[in-house]
Amino acid sequence: MMDFTITELHSGLRLDVVLSEHTHLGSRSRVSKLIKEKKILSADKPVKPSHRCEVGDVFQIPAPGDLETKDVGLKPFEIELDILFENEDVIVVNKPAGLVMHPAPGHEQDTLVNALIHHCKDLSMGTGEKRPGIVHRLDKDTSGVLVIAKNNATHEYIAKQFKERTTHRVYYAVVYGHPTFSEKTVESHFIRHPKDRKKYVSEKYHEGAEPKGKKAITHIEVINKLPSGLSVIKCQLETGRTHQIRIHCSDLGHAIVGDQVYGNSSRANSLDSVKLRKDIQAMKRVALHAAELGFELPNSERLDFNKEWPSELFFLWSGIL
Repeated sequence: MMDFTITELHSGLRLDVVLSEHTHLGSRSRVSKLIKEKKILSADKPVKPSHRCEVGDVFQIPAPGDLETKDVGLKPFEIELDILFENEDVIVVNKPAGLVMHPAPGHEQDTLVNALIHHCKDLSMGTGEKRPGIVHRLDKDTSGVLVIAKNNATHEYIAKQFKERTTHRVYYAVVYGHPTFSEKTVESHFIRHPKDRKKYVSEKYHEGAEPKGKKAITHIEVINKLPSGLSVIKCQLETGRTHQIRIHCSDLGHAIVGDQVYGNSSRANSLDSVKLRKDIQAMKRVALHAAELGFELPNSERLDFNKEWPSELFFLWSGIL
């Protein structure tokens, strides 16, 4: 069990509404079911779904690890995790490409979240019903360093750092072509693609108009221009929007190798090496790796991690980061 404290945001609302909107417990009907089963308590006593919340009320609710079966549909799934660090507050992992972050259609069990609840029961409430512990995310086909929170206090503390842009996040990528710049800051505003709701695009707006999209800023440095016609770049995030680096690289005309969403699969045909073209076409991931992550724990301890370029992408670049 874990404590859930009512804040001003929840004051005056029904308990079942609050818990369905602000915790991992799920839908309002599921919360009502848990209350009926006396799995949600106040001072160790059963509560009613219609209870009107007041600031400071404290409720005992099931922790994510207590709900891995019928309650929220989360089931433990044994996947070997590359754990870089773990203590009572966080787990830091190196996520492989191909691993989905949390349950979604087509991936109900074989996800990072399922592997985490198999590994331990102590996870924060996360960012949604099926996302316990998840502070930030990486795309399915991107590899790299991730931090997972084990409790709500740590989750909020680290999430605030992401929001205030005080975390350290560095990615490496291999892109098509040779950029004409050595360093560049790319800034745009992201909106959903008008025809494909799974994609985002940089908003186009008239000078003087107020952009409607979310600001995205990426600092890019060219590390190596390869004879193959590819380039290695280093990307430091100032903001953390969905698909941010992939979109900005595409906007620059240098799509990331292996990106089937924001790139052009025929781009590999421009490369001279027949073997390289075939190897790229056989890729099952994007050539993007979250190599560095730094943040602070609630006790003010600073943690910094660096995970080397994945071996399955060595063929793109002979150097090692």
